[in-house]
Order: sequence, then structure tokens, then C-alpha cells
Amino acid sequence: MELFKNMMFILLTSSIVENVVLAKFLGCCPFLGVSKKLDSAVGMSSAVIFVMLMATAVTWPIYTYMLEPNSLGYLQTIVFILVIAALVQLVEFMMKKYMKPLYRALGVYLPLITTNCAVLGVTLLNLENHYNFGESMVNALGTGLGFMIAMVLFAGVRGKMESSEVPKSFQGIPITLIAASIVSMSFMGFANVANGIFK
Repeated sequence: MELFKNMMFILLTSSIVENVVLAKFLGCCPFLGVSKKLDSAVGMSSAVIFVMLMATAVTWPIYTYMLEPNSLGYLQTIVFILVIAALVQLVEFMMKKYMKPLYRALGVYLPLITTNCAVLGVTLLNLENHYNFGESMVNALGTGLGFMIAMVLFAGVRGKMESSEVPKSFQGIPITLIAASIVSMSFMGFANVANGIFK
């Protein structure tokens, strides 16, 4: 029971309370670039969830059993980026072969998962929080789901903005950033939710 509560706490915290985009402001490039349409937002989020889970599954053992015991922990960022780049290449290859419409819809943003700081961030946060392998995987899943929540919510907001009359001086990027900040502020209300539920 205690293990279940701990895992649910990590999942809820990483997905909502400490949302990677709306609370930590990581991964803002694809968040702003791919959230124009719901289908591309979901597709991008699914790819990011897959890469986060695979990156965590590979980088945690590498750090724990290879880098740390040999006093090579300072190489973690370089090693993690290489692992993430290889995984993104795999995802890109699979999408190009089996999901061509989604591959074309994501365009340049798919290779940008390699430099998506949210993916690198989750692998580093797992180590910083001293999570074991299971906790790291749950944190990666929660972070990925949080990324998807942010993308889907903002895709809906941007869909509404398309049919709204926006003053000329706010059209384009300004109104997008204002809307993103309002959505981000709404997530501040979840700050004590996890602590209240899992006391």
C-alpha cells in the first residue's frame, strides 16, 4: 500500500503539480510550435512519452552501474544526450515508415525532441531526486503525461483563439504567450493538491 501511495504521489506530482511545461517551463519550443492542431499535439506528446520512458530505462542503469561506480558521473549530460539522440532517430524512422501523415505534420519539431530539454530534464531529475528504477520510470511516465496534458489543453486554447477577434497588436506570438502564461497560472492552483491527498 505504501509503495502504491508513493508511486501515485510521484505520478500526480510529475504530471500536474510540477508539470514539465507549465510549472518548470521545459520543452517550450514544441509546446508553442506543435500545439496549433490537436492531432499533431497528441502525436508529438506520444512520441515524447515514448522517448522519455526509453531514455529513463537506458540512462538510469548506465549512470547507476557504469558512470557512478567508475567516478564518471560528470559525463552524465553528454551520455544522456547521445542516448536521447539515438532514441529520437529510432522514433523518427518508425514514424516515417508507419505513420507518414503524422511524420509530415510534425515536420522539423520531431528531430527537435533530441534537444527537448524536457526529455533531458526528466533523466537528470530522476538522479537528483534519488529515485530507484521503478520510481524513475513512473516519474518519466508522469512527466510525459504532463507534457501531453499541457499540449492538449493549449491546442484547445489555440483553437478557440483562431475564431476570436484579437487586437492587431496582439496577433501571433504575443497572444500565444499571453494565453500560455494564463494556462500556466491556472496550474499553480495544484501546488498543494498532492500533499493534501497523500499525507
